[in-house]
Amino acid sequence: MSDYEVELITPEAKDRLADELASEIRFERKANIHGACVKLLTDNESFKDEWEDNFRFMNEDVRPHAKIFSIEDGGDLQVMYDPTAKVAIVRNCDYYGWIKSIALAVISDFFEDYHSIHRRYSVHGSAVDYMGHAIAIIGPPGTGKTTLTYGLLQNENCNYISDDWFFTRLFSNAAVIYSSEKNSYIRDDLADVWKTFAEEVKRVKLDVKCRGIADVSTLFDGRIRETSTLKTVVLLERDEKNPPFRQLNPDEALDYMIKQDFCNPHQMIRDARKFNLRVNFFKELFTQNDVYMLNTVETPQESLDRIVALAER
Repeated sequence: MSDYEVELITPEAKDRLADELASEIRFERKANIHGACVKLLTDNESFKDEWEDNFRFMNEDVRPHAKIFSIEDGGDLQVMYDPTAKVAIVRNCDYYGWIKSIALAVISDFFEDYHSIHRRYSVHGSAVDYMGHAIAIIGPPGTGKTTLTYGLLQNENCNYISDDWFFTRLFSNAAVIYSSEKNSYIRDDLADVWKTFAEEVKRVKLDVKCRGIADVSTLFDGRIRETSTLKTVVLLERDEKNPPFRQLNPDEALDYMIKQDFCNPHQMIRDARKFNLRVNFFKELFTQNDVYMLNTVETPQESLDRIVALAER
């Protein structure tokens, strides 16, 4: 679970709250998230700037599929969500990382509601293209997903797709993945592990959580992909009792994802229908691809070497 709770509200409650907050809004910006329009309404100039750097631009004449209100009024943190209108209202949040994750979660909810038409699903994980095929890295927070992703991206044959969240379209014989964000939201300690990125980290304006938006075109000049065909899934764990690396069958991989709440602390709706949609999606995804469990109890370089060996096989 995330460090915040999502309170589901009615459309009537959403309308009342939106009216109350209207006078506080100073900035409105639209983003293109995998073809869907998400509108941010906020009184926080830093959030507005990070949103613009983080996501692709959407024309103002496109009607939003979802809205995110983020307002500071001196109270406690609240996250409220109207699933009918796809509107999230966030009060007293000082961390942009949650704002962008909530935006991605709302759009994920939107795609899930139309799954029979679009068959678009979201994955809270990273994706790297290696010579035309993608490797996905999925794991609970703290297992090293971002560290390993950037480790892979030191290789000139690897192309950046996403380091936090990607979208997937399932076909009968393949899974095509798509990037979710224009740029990367990195931590300041990234260069502690991979010195390659030290200079770029120095240029990033950091927020209250020591994270900031890095320009991927500078980090990975000419090595950025918006889409690729998935070939390999690497799940992450950190457990001294288990071996460092092993292949999983689809049932084992699915069981792990269920136990880990799909490795996604940012889910706006957790009900039986959504659970079944997510189970069926991951079951199909794992059936189509090779799946491995990487236990990140070794050094980052040792763990990275195991993924590189998969990519090069």
